[in-house]
Amino acid sequence: MSGIMPVEGPGAWLGSRIDYRAEGMHALSPNEIAEIDAAVYHLRSLGELDFPDITPATFPLPTLGPFLAHLGDDLRVGRGFLLLRGLPREQYSPDDTARIYVGLGAHIGTLLPQSYHGELLGNVLDVSDIERQARGYHAGGAQRMHTDTCDIVSLLCLRAAKSGGISRIVSAAAIHNRLLETRPDLVETLYGDYVFRRMELDAEFGDGRLVKRVVIFSRASGEFSCNISGSYPHRAVQAGDAVMTPLQIEALEEVKRISSSPEFYLDMNIGEGDIQFLNNRILLHGRTGYEDFPEVARRRHLLRLWLRVPSWPALPENQGVHAPADQPLWLRQRRPFMELPSRYLAEMTQRKAELAA
Repeated sequence: MSGIMPVEGPGAWLGSRIDYRAEGMHALSPNEIAEIDAAVYHLRSLGELDFPDITPATFPLPTLGPFLAHLGDDLRVGRGFLLLRGLPREQYSPDDTARIYVGLGAHIGTLLPQSYHGELLGNVLDVSDIERQARGYHAGGAQRMHTDTCDIVSLLCLRAAKSGGISRIVSAAAIHNRLLETRPDLVETLYGDYVFRRMELDAEFGDGRLVKRVVIFSRASGEFSCNISGSYPHRAVQAGDAVMTPLQIEALEEVKRISSSPEFYLDMNIGEGDIQFLNNRILLHGRTGYEDFPEVARRRHLLRLWLRVPSWPALPENQGVHAPADQPLWLRQRRPFMELPSRYLAEMTQRKAELAA
């Protein structure tokens, strides 16, 4: 592959030169908060609606709704991140906070299931002592930079950690451009095929494909996009599905090294009630290590949405470890209301007690 060009535009930023509070934060106004409160009241008046039934019609936001409807395109052509601050977390139960979050997301795009469980709302909580083969969002500690398989990935902080757990993001376009300057051979490698091995249960309950050939960088959609995981290619090697070349290994390590540079990454403090929205195609995200509480109900607890934005071009077929065919199959595992924080915490607490018995 030759003639690779730098990625242009505001999405190619250096974290050391950005104040996200000035350039990527929207503080909810009193009128917007009142509008959210009215939407919650309206939703309650309709009875006990499950998350798929929370839509712009059932969660109406006359002025905030249009802002959210345009957010997807703003994230696509801009810096790729927004922190929505000011939701009065103390005014709402955890379950109502979840309903509000889903209602806001429904104005932006379509909610996608996030694993073989079929959850439309992810509970980001360390349950690695309870759940078999827990994926990264169900494990604690620091998390290396990666992308998910969606257009927009979003987090809402329901309960902060005892200490630490700061969100860290980095521009994949900036990484691409630095590599193009210093190691164009690695950029070319990242546009080539890697072999990823999925988590077994995601494949088993999805389309059945455990191993997939993917590219890290792509312009097949007409726009630059990045999809990367440090664990999946190494899982493929460990299982004997593939052999990575020295150049492929070096390319992944160099992305990891640049992502860890204070020049490149941007740390974002997501306080309780804050909501982060990220363009998953041009940004990598991770978190710093944190100290947690031993009791399940007191642990660091974030909620997560994976959103598809209808106006965006389709993600290239050879990007992303999961495929669109997985989504309806994963949804077969979903039970109504299972993602409500109260139910999820009760289930995890019970399972932990059973394991200890």
